[in-house]
Amino acid sequence: MLTTVEIRALKPAARPFKVTDADGLFLLVQPSGALLWRFRYKVMGVERKLSLGSFPEVSLKHARLKRDEARASLIDGVDPVEEKRQRRFEAELAAKTTFKLVAEEYIQKMELEGKSPATAKKARWFLELLDDIAKRPIASITPHELLDTLKRIERRGHHETALRLRSFAGRVFRYGFATLRTDRNPADILRGALIVPKVKHHAAIVDPAKVGELLRAIEDYNGRPETLFALRLAPHVFLRPGELRQGKWSEIDFAEKVWRIPAERMKMKQAHAVPLSRQALYLLYELRSLGRASEFLFPALHTTKRSICENTLNIALRRMGYGHDDMTSHGFRAMASTLLNESGLWHPDAIERALAHGEKDKVRAAYHRGAHWAERVRMAQWWSDYLDQLRAGGKVLKGKFRKRA
Repeated sequence: MLTTVEIRALKPAARPFKVTDADGLFLLVQPSGALLWRFRYKVMGVERKLSLGSFPEVSLKHARLKRDEARASLIDGVDPVEEKRQRRFEAELAAKTTFKLVAEEYIQKMELEGKSPATAKKARWFLELLDDIAKRPIASITPHELLDTLKRIERRGHHETALRLRSFAGRVFRYGFATLRTDRNPADILRGALIVPKVKHHAAIVDPAKVGELLRAIEDYNGRPETLFALRLAPHVFLRPGELRQGKWSEIDFAEKVWRIPAERMKMKQAHAVPLSRQALYLLYELRSLGRASEFLFPALHTTKRSICENTLNIALRRMGYGHDDMTSHGFRAMASTLLNESGLWHPDAIERALAHGEKDKVRAAYHRGAHWAERVRMAQWWSDYLDQLRAGGKVLKGKFRKRA
């Protein structure tokens, strides 16, 4: 049996040679002077060697302990070399399957499936906020770790963000489960653990007289022409703020009097057609006469390659004296929905289609797109006429109206 003094006295030779200890343990002395521990054993009559490290990093005592552990594995019917290879594979796999890597793969999948750039951008922002767990192997993350991260965000008052983060993390864990990188979803366990903020609806003006005041204030707005036209057009077309501000001239069919928005720009991922009233067409003609060479209806101030930013219309409303609790750019939709429904003149499904609210039943959705188009054309013109009347301070229509034939 070897001693530490004997090992330290070993000198390298031109070729590697072995120095035996006991029970299959030996030192392989390399020409470089490296001293490598090996354990020799047989499985099914085939000789195999297990690397146990190098001296002096692995002492003689430690090498013997590792040899004894390997011999114990053999008694249990486990090949130490295969066991070590499996542990190394699992460690490498864990290093390659951090939460961040799985999340990035999930986001790429979203993009390939046609999710909007804005959705992917938001997902990457969520991933940045989950930095505390991002570098951890996804299979090792516990509910406590995830909850700690979410609670810290919640304590800053960002309740909605914390809820959305839990939802995003849950989707990543589910993807990791589906691709065999984890067998758990800690986010599911945390349902109900976070504060649910009171729902705040987009502020909107729905009183007809005050709608008239707002329309007059818009006419007096003295900011950029593009912002003014966006504000003037918004009440007529019922579009979501992003759908409006990113509008392109290629989508406007002046001959057919319709604005056709492709599915990728719509929240519900369904192509949407907007019938254009005389007033809406007039505004678009005026806007085009400004002559800015851009594909966008409302190009940004410093570049024609982008549209105005998402806060432009809200900032304009603030400048006009309308606070966050008074009116938002999204509020033009609520204004139209409320007053059109209160008029009693139009089929609720026609109003829903005008607002581009999704219909889960595809057959029903296809039917309604066709069945209500003519009514939507009439409704668009009636609505624009009514807005003109309100802006002029004319008689406010109240109560339920008799339905048109």
